[in-house]
Amino acid sequence: MTFREPTDNHAADVRDLIALCPQLDRNSLYCELLLCTDFADTCVLAERAGEVVGWLATYRRPSEPSTLFIWQIAVHPEVRNIGVGKGLIISALNRPSCESVTHVEATVTLSNRASKLLFAGVARDLRAPIRQAVRFDRDIHFKGQHESEYTIAIGPIERSLSPAGMPADLPSQYLNKEATMTDRSAPDGGGEFAIFHHLESEVRSYARRFPVVFATARGAQLFARDGTAYLDFLMGCSSLNYGHNPPELKNALADYLAGDGITHSLDLYSEAKESFLRELDETILRPRQLDYVVQFPGPTGANAVEAALKLARKITGRPNIIAFTNGFHGVSLGALSCTGNRYHRAAAGQLLGGVTRLPYDGYLGSAVDTADYLDHLLSDPSSGVDAPAAVIVETVQGEGGLNVAGTEWLRKVAAIARRHGALLIVDDIQAGVGRTGAFFSFEAAGLRPDIVTMAKSISGYGLPMALVLIDRQLDKWEPGEHNGTFRGNCHAFVTARAALEHFWRTDSFAASVAEKGNLLKSRLDQIARKYGPGRVSAKGRGMMRGIDLKSGEVAGQVISTAFQNGLILEAAGPKDEVVKCLAPLVIGENQLSQGLDILEYAIDSVIANGPTTAA
Repeated sequence: MTFREPTDNHAADVRDLIALCPQLDRNSLYCELLLCTDFADTCVLAERAGEVVGWLATYRRPSEPSTLFIWQIAVHPEVRNIGVGKGLIISALNRPSCESVTHVEATVTLSNRASKLLFAGVARDLRAPIRQAVRFDRDIHFKGQHESEYTIAIGPIERSLSPAGMPADLPSQYLNKEATMTDRSAPDGGGEFAIFHHLESEVRSYARRFPVVFATARGAQLFARDGTAYLDFLMGCSSLNYGHNPPELKNALADYLAGDGITHSLDLYSEAKESFLRELDETILRPRQLDYVVQFPGPTGANAVEAALKLARKITGRPNIIAFTNGFHGVSLGALSCTGNRYHRAAAGQLLGGVTRLPYDGYLGSAVDTADYLDHLLSDPSSGVDAPAAVIVETVQGEGGLNVAGTEWLRKVAAIARRHGALLIVDDIQAGVGRTGAFFSFEAAGLRPDIVTMAKSISGYGLPMALVLIDRQLDKWEPGEHNGTFRGNCHAFVTARAALEHFWRTDSFAASVAEKGNLLKSRLDQIARKYGPGRVSAKGRGMMRGIDLKSGEVAGQVISTAFQNGLILEAAGPKDEVVKCLAPLVIGENQLSQGLDILEYAIDSVIANGPTTAA
């Protein structure tokens, strides 16, 4: 990639490039623009193999010669996301005509996440502060017909000139007028990620999709180290249902820490645990007439599943467990045996037995009732399916692709388990704590599971914590028979109690989640209708929803495009073909709509082979 000063011979090339960027102005006469003295010395072209692939138009106002105002940037779709836009800006700053420039400015709308990300990267490379302020107000200047526009200001830029007259402190790959482009933004290309690449295991996954160092978080947003804001629709894979740093929980934890509260207590009696158990009983269990005892098995959902399976086998004396296609219950060996995903199962390095896998609701199409199939197999002494200790099921399969079990199907499965002497285990690790509307995802079906596993958002604050809720008559554990060193996380008890107290003592929070779930459903259905069910379909329940794009490759491109525009999402399903929207349950409707706008733009861009960023 090379950068050069354009001439009037490039007018047609620039005009054609602008045509590939429909969000930009295509009406300017570029042949005249290139001859304009206010632009000529500060315009930059990017070329690859002799083809114009990037265009930057800037100017310096006579009244503000120290400020370089960026009027327009265009980058060919085939070379986006490798730093071309950044290279164009730095190359302009290296021009002799800009040697006195100390500030860079541009105007952007808040929805233009790609440009905001670009300018944040420029500020980082220049080691200069960046600020944002309203320039043109939507209602005052545009009469409500256009988004407000904001000034992005970078500077002052510290510049010390080398003997050749070039700014010696600018990034070295941009110092030559026709420099070769390198990708500083790629995960393996910069020092920013060096410590992670050097010391962190290759097992990391989410960081590969989102190559940014995050520093702070609040509500529905994550903030990168350079200050760039991202809407978070991943939320720790539903571990942060109340958002980042909810103040009611943060204050409770801060007070506890300030009072030298106990941090780690194994399973000793503690005031923090006492307060949590009392709140859980009074706010959640007794109003729902659930007579459960609580086991703290360890800090993760997989710990809870391991304990539940072990207890079911102990109670019944049976080794077999019934699990379902596309189920996900964890990746430790016992839980992994119940997990359907081939990729995760292959990492076990050994046979995974003790589980019979049967089709989930709808797995064989709407004409086949797979609950009847389960009953038939268990009723036939020659089916080859051993009598199970338990049936483990998710009411909504999160990692499996947002597959929703019908209410009648769940009731039938519960009755079948009871009839055949098996326990019913509901894995509510991802679908619980309000994600599908009610506190438990099984409430709508009127179920009374024998065992419920919970984790993720049960602490309310992202602190490690898991529960196994056990029917009181089935608590057959002997002391110490199942344990875990970190089963007494008092900090998690504090925030979990505060969450139940603040969000669940009345029905108002659940009602607000239901309203936002309806809005989410409506928008996703609207997006899907544009393409038809063969290409795009909406899935899920409550605020555990997403878009099935029928292709893991397409879903991956959509997630990448959304990230470039300020939205973090994840994929699910057997081929990662489903884009999940796990926005915090406390998100405001404006932010929810803004995130869905970005998702819709990303889907439209990828499916229509359009631009992948809004430059």
